[in-house]
Amino acid sequence: MKNDSFIIEGLAGKKALNGEIVVNGAKNAVLKAMAASVLFSDEIKLENVPHTEDVKKMNVLLEKLGASVLHSGNTVKIDASKVTVSDLDESLAQSMRSSVVLTGPLLARFGKTSFPAPGGCVIGTRPIDQFVAGYRKMGATVEYKNDTYYMSAPNGKLRGAEIFFNMQTVGGTETLMMAAVLAEGTTILKNCAMEPEIVSVAEYLNSCGAQIKGAGTTTIEITGGGLLASKGNPYVTLPDRIEAGSFLLLGALCANNLKITKCNPAHLEITINMLRDAGVPITTTKDTIEIKDNGKIKNSSFKAFDVRTHEYPGFPTDLQAPMVTFLSQATGESTVLETIYEGRFKFTQNLIRLGAQITSMNPREILLHGNADFKANPEESMDAYDIRAGFATVVAALLAKGTSTVSNVYYIDRGYESLETRLNALGANIIRKTA
Repeated sequence: MKNDSFIIEGLAGKKALNGEIVVNGAKNAVLKAMAASVLFSDEIKLENVPHTEDVKKMNVLLEKLGASVLHSGNTVKIDASKVTVSDLDESLAQSMRSSVVLTGPLLARFGKTSFPAPGGCVIGTRPIDQFVAGYRKMGATVEYKNDTYYMSAPNGKLRGAEIFFNMQTVGGTETLMMAAVLAEGTTILKNCAMEPEIVSVAEYLNSCGAQIKGAGTTTIEITGGGLLASKGNPYVTLPDRIEAGSFLLLGALCANNLKITKCNPAHLEITINMLRDAGVPITTTKDTIEIKDNGKIKNSSFKAFDVRTHEYPGFPTDLQAPMVTFLSQATGESTVLETIYEGRFKFTQNLIRLGAQITSMNPREILLHGNADFKANPEESMDAYDIRAGFATVVAALLAKGTSTVSNVYYIDRGYESLETRLNALGANIIRKTA
């Protein structure tokens, strides 16, 4: 699967896609809920779980720790009550950034853990210094040697502490929040990230005995206690707002009528507003987003605008790449400023090959001249550099005249379940070529 590629027949600028597409559960929420299983004395059940590569890897990571994991359909059952190993598997942890969230529950429960410097997508440095600083404030000792972190808590127990994040960090907020659930005393986290996924996990933990106040705000207070108990209470994964936003951008460029269901438009307010202002015909209900009669609107009729990524509720960095593809088609100049990760514009070379006019201003900012006419180069494949860049490249290939090849689609599989099957159901022509 790592070397699979997509062969994509372009639509030559026609908005030929039509139909309905269902949004899956959010991988960025379910991975954290899976990690939280270490905090429980009994089995937890997770529902609406997507079949992405990252979820599969988390299953294996937990099994290697000694947990029992059963993934059937869209349900995962995890019993971590017999976990005895507190060190993360090196190869698995290095291949998935989200593995670092396991360190909080492991350190809190067992008083020690070790893990390699995390990996994942190639989108620039992703330091974990705020995780380390937080653990130290909670009394842990941290050593880094031979590319591995070794952590231990005195007397096997973390202590409550007041922790201020110098930069808002989603992973740091979630991981230290989970660690504090089993710590002695009260932990106060300040300048927290406010993503809906954090709220979703916190609410579930509270329903199982945790004492977490303020999730979804910049200050979270956690009173530590004993192991949690689900007592059969399931965690229901909230809709993936990044997947919904990705499909919305795809629909804006390639669809006449597209209905996106089982989503939460309130989590995509800034993206919807930007596209509406640009001229995309969007209507919403409580759990749907719909684009209607878009075929009569040329992409060149959409107005360009500037984008600056920002922590929630700002414009999400994970939608930056597909938004760049959208802006390459709109009329006018636009700038895109990436404030979260400095290495996230590598994919633009794919768009430039197809015909986009993009100038790099610096590692974090690009200038686009819109209204590009994309033409495929059948002799040269385009690489999916990360999950979201891969999706953006697929959309660009669909826009083009001719047939394109997108390689290394393993990255796409990490975040989007069966993408080619779901897009083909709308009228696309995408063939997976297995190496």
